[in-house]
Amino acid sequence: MNVKQRTIKAPVSVSGTGLHTGQSVTMTFNPAPENHGYKFRRVDIPGAPIIDADVDNVSDTSRGTSISQNGATVNTVEHVLAALVGLEIDNVLIDLDGPETPIMDGSSIQFVDVITETGLIEQEADREYYHIPYNIHYSEPDRKVEMVAMPLDDYRFTCMVDYNSQVLGSQHASISTISEFKKEIASCRTFCFLHELEMLLKHDLIKGGDLNNAIVVVDKDVDQDELNHLAKLFNRKDISVAPQGILNNIELRHQNEPARHKLLDMIGDLALVGVPLKGHIMAARPGHAANVAFAKKIKALIKKEKSRKQVKTYDLNAKPLFDTVDIMGMLPHRQPFLMIDKILELTKSHVVGCKNVTINEEFFKGHFPGAPIFPGVLQIEGMVQTGGILVLNTVPDPQNYLTLFLKIENARFKSKVVPGDTIIYVCDLTAPIRRGIATMKGVGMVGDRVVVEAELMAQIVKVKETEA
Repeated sequence: MNVKQRTIKAPVSVSGTGLHTGQSVTMTFNPAPENHGYKFRRVDIPGAPIIDADVDNVSDTSRGTSISQNGATVNTVEHVLAALVGLEIDNVLIDLDGPETPIMDGSSIQFVDVITETGLIEQEADREYYHIPYNIHYSEPDRKVEMVAMPLDDYRFTCMVDYNSQVLGSQHASISTISEFKKEIASCRTFCFLHELEMLLKHDLIKGGDLNNAIVVVDKDVDQDELNHLAKLFNRKDISVAPQGILNNIELRHQNEPARHKLLDMIGDLALVGVPLKGHIMAARPGHAANVAFAKKIKALIKKEKSRKQVKTYDLNAKPLFDTVDIMGMLPHRQPFLMIDKILELTKSHVVGCKNVTINEEFFKGHFPGAPIFPGVLQIEGMVQTGGILVLNTVPDPQNYLTLFLKIENARFKSKVVPGDTIIYVCDLTAPIRRGIATMKGVGMVGDRVVVEAELMAQIVKVKETEA
């Protein structure tokens, strides 16, 4: 049974303070249509620019995850996105009247609670998951970061943190399915070490920081004068160190709350892949930068697989539109410079040709005869000749015209071509043909591999004009 996409029933708002900016902000979750995904809208900026929750839009990971697009930025998006993923919501438009999401209590639970209260609705479209196809690894040896995504017909997380701290030690956290997020992970708050807190305060980097929205791990000896100073900064009567080695401002909700919060951050950052995932994510010592790099790696794989699925296959045994004799009736090229054998498709803006590469080609006598490779420049020539058929097809007497190659840009050779390969050339106009000049995008493929691509410009002129 297919799972349907979901959105929220009605708009719902929360208000609070941005952790780093200290600005008061109201954030409103709005219902969104099918296939909308997660988007933020800065309603405080003229034109209300929209920022897609996409890993390609990540602009900073130094003190949380920030995304930027259309001249606007939203800071600290991970806790909000984790709440949406944890509630298995697909489509939401999030309005903000400031540059940063509210920190609330440092977890996702208050977002989860207000969304749960307003309710969810099922939509008509099916939810399209990306199933992790095989083990995908990411590592940062200098930071001892290890991450892997493994195939699984669910969304499971396992996280380990180890900060070489006698207080925090090594901690593990896990959920066996995303439905456990609300109960096990959502309420787990962000944390920092005392030395980090002092540095952040000194540089005025947590203007909205409060001892109610973070666990402070005491990782050094601290005297009463320093505790009194912290109490004054945070408008507290007194502060002391609890037996667990944290400041006594709050009590831990779980013994391994820091590890659970790191797992929460992972869920939020991986939401930036842009599609719901199915797989088991395991991570050792993750952080925002590593999470985002891992998300980019997964997204790149998705993009690569999607492009392969969109590759059209051609029956090379089917009767072509133009065979070699027909092509020689249009093009003046002859052996050894006729670089296409068939035309398989032809419309007013699109053409598909093919070239069978054999060891009998003249150029193989001198081009790496011990390891023959079809020269890249001749691959481009075959692409140009295929595009030339497209342009010549616009005149009633193509045999009286020549195709002149005017420009080539952004040429890329991605894989070698050898005898026995058949190159399929696909050329599409990128603008209407004017005065016999055509601009087009060309791609050459062997099977499902792109071997060459380029942007081309060509012109057809009458033979008499070239002679003049």
